[in-house]
Amino acid sequence: MTGRWRKSSRSGANTGNCVEVRVTGPVEVRDSKAPELGSLALERTDFTALLRAVQ
Repeated sequence: MTGRWRKSSRSGANTGNCVEVRVTGPVEVRDSKAPELGSLALERTDFTALLRAVQ
């Protein structure tokens, strides 16, 4: 996969509670503390629904 992983600008520098996102077709989400565990791939519509649900 290509694409750059991005961390939210709202993520605190010292909290360690961050997720990263990259768009490679599907939207991938991973734990920034454990990227070796892999990522969750979501279709864009599902990712949008997830964001709306957590807001």
